Amino acid sequence: MSKKELVVSAIKNGSVIDHIPADKLFQVIRTLDLKNCSDQILMGNNLVSHRLGKKGIIKCQDKFFKKDEINKIALITPHATLITIRNYDVVEKIRIAIPDTIEGMVQCYNPQCITNHEAVTTKFKVIDKIDIRLQCHYCQKITKKETLVFL
Repeated sequence: MSKKELVVSAIKNGSVIDHIPADKLFQVIRTLDLKNCSDQILMGNNLVSHRLGKKGIIKCQDKFFKKDEINKIALITPHATLITIRNYDVVEKIRIAIPDTIEGMVQCYNPQCITNHEAVTTKFKVIDKIDIRLQCHYCQKITKKETLVFL
């Protein structure tokens, strides 16, 4: 009989972001500004994963992510899983998905775009959910995964 060990401790209430590729964990932490979160946060990286080989995980006590935060996670790691915990029980488990449109969370790559010069909320159509390519509603230029800058 094998002995199982809990690598990352359980939380009573909050959110878990699981199945983060190991090389994306710290980008997710920076993008969600978790270093300034006053609640307990547990992070694990390079954990064994049958699906990814190595993965990262983030557990946030008493934090429930908003829609725009979930969309940011999706742009960084579109195959992550978001788990909601209440009283130590899993009450919801969803596979994060990239929405068809992104508003107010990513800067347009085009320096001439009106959104980079005036108080206009950015808006993009997602034209490639695999390689992450966003088309600006205003200037039609493409912002790629490699050039994403979150607002």
